Amino acid sequence: QVQLVESGGGLVQAGGSLRLSCAASGGTFSTYVMGWFRQAPGQEREFVATISRNCDITYYADSGKGRFTVSRDNTKNTVYLQMNSLKPEDTAVYYCAAKHLTTAQAMRSMTDGMDYWGKGTLVTVSS
Repeated sequence: QVQLVESGGGLVQAGGSLRLSCAASGGTFSTYVMGWFRQAPGQEREFVATISRNCDITYYADSGKGRFTVSRDNTKNTVYLQMNSLKPEDTAVYYCAAKHLTTAQAMRSMTDGMDYWGKGTLVTVSS
């Protein structure tokens, strides 16, 4: 059983930056494709970014391209999401997710069906 715990959310002004972290425990972290998703109030959950097991492949939703960077440290069992130039429309609860039998490419079109989800961390961007 893998447990995922997100941290790093908070209140930031538009144009600011935040770095989210997701610490994993209880499994072999390096065998999971990791992803970040978000859900804004009244909206459906959406894909944000994904990273392959060995860090060589990343994908981003169009909304975050050029502003967000996903990375992972398999020695620390942690995945990160660096978010720059934040906009009010980035306000959402951000979740990390892990899935074993998939690819980073496939995770781009998934908003469900993950093996594990974190409980989320709230990001609020003020205008």
